[in-house]
Amino acid sequence: MQPIPYVFFKDSARAAMTRYGEIFGNAPEIMSFKDMPDEDRAQMPGVPDDAVMHAGLAIGDGWLFASDDPNDDATLMAGCNVCVALAGDDETRRVFDALAEGGEVRMPLTPMFWTSLFGTLTDKYGVRWMIMAESEYQ
Repeated sequence: MQPIPYVFFKDSARAAMTRYGEIFGNAPEIMSFKDMPDEDRAQMPGVPDDAVMHAGLAIGDGWLFASDDPNDDATLMAGCNVCVALAGDDETRRVFDALAEGGEVRMPLTPMFWTSLFGTLTDKYGVRWMIMAESEYQ
């Protein structure tokens, strides 16, 4: 069993997952609300056909799942981060910089006692990330 982070967006799941696919080198699997069976779709009036019902992206040996939250009261992600450990400092910097583009760096990449590089950011889609180089402590 492996936990899988599931991230909700307000109308930007497709753009976010497509961008993450570019960064991590995999194409996301995306299912729109229009792909739902008619009887299920009928229970969700007002949800745009192109809204993301479910998306999945393989990242290394794990997955990131996502969808658009059709509720008007959707809140931004808080209190949780998606953590990714990457092979080597160069790859760690590349991924960190790509995710930080248009977002907010909360802690720049810095050497830490458990890894050669660690940093935190909130990307332009509102997802909070913890990015680090792989180390012997993981």
